Amino acid sequence: MAAAGKSIYLFALVIMLKLGIDIGSRNTKIVIYNDSAEKIEYSACHSTELSILEGVNHLIAEGFSATGITADSISAIGVTGYGRKLYPEATSVISEISCHPAGCKYYFPQIKTIIDIGGQDSKIITLTDSGKVADFVMNDKCAAGTGRFLEMTAMRLGCDVSELSLLASQSSKVIELNSTCVVFAESEIIGLLSSSIAPAEIARSVHRSIAKRILAQMSVVCWEPPLVFTGGVALNKDMVHCLADVLGFELLTPPDPEITAALGAAILAK
Repeated sequence: MAAAGKSIYLFALVIMLKLGIDIGSRNTKIVIYNDSAEKIEYSACHSTELSILEGVNHLIAEGFSATGITADSISAIGVTGYGRKLYPEATSVISEISCHPAGCKYYFPQIKTIIDIGGQDSKIITLTDSGKVADFVMNDKCAAGTGRFLEMTAMRLGCDVSELSLLASQSSKVIELNSTCVVFAESEIIGLLSSSIAPAEIARSVHRSIAKRILAQMSVVCWEPPLVFTGGVALNKDMVHCLADVLGFELLTPPDPEITAALGAAILAK
C-alpha cells in the first residue's frame, strides 16, 4: 500500500508542468506553467514565422534548453490564437476568449473587464462575479483599434513602434484625428507632417484615436472596473495613459501583457 502511495506521489510530480502556446497572427508566445506551484517557469515571444510549426517547435526547444525541462515532463499542452488548430501535439485547443480571463486572473483575481489589443484585432471580455465569461465583443475587421494602426504610424513618423510611447509622452497639445479608418488616417498623418505638426503630437493623437475606438467598441457590452489592459499594445505606456484617460478608470496591466493568452492556455490545458 505504501509503495502504491509513493508511486501516485511520484506520478503527481511528473504531471505538474503544462505548456501553453498562443499562435497569433503577428507573434507566437509560449508559457511553461507549474500547475502544482501555480508558477510560471518560463515564457517567450517571437514573431510568427511563415512555417508556423517550425517556429513553435523552435520556441519550445529554447524553453526546454533554458530550463532543463524535458518534453516527457509536460503533462498537457494548451493551444490558442489564430493558429490554434495547426499544432498537432495539442491536448487542448482553447478559444482566446477563455484563455485571456484565465491568464489575466493569474495576476489580478478581482478583474471584471479585459481589454485585449493585439496586432490584428481587439477584444473586450466581461466577467461575472465568479470570474466566468459574461460577454465579449471582438473587432478583427478594422485595423483602427489595433496594433496595425501603431505600426503604420511608426512607419510614417520614421521610428520603431517601440519608440511611439516615449515620443507621444513629449506631446504638449491635443490634436484630434478626423479619420476613423486607418487608410484615411494615414493620408491625414501625411498631411499633418506636411503642415509641420510635431511627430509627438501625431503619435499622441493616434493613441487617443485608438482609445476612443476601444471605448466605442466597449459600448455594446456591460463593462465595469476593475479593468485589465493586455495584449502587445499594452506594452505602450502612453497608450495605457490615453486609454485610462478616455475610459475614466485606472487600468491594470500584467507585467508581460503579451503572454496572458498563452498563460491561460497552459492553466486551462487538460
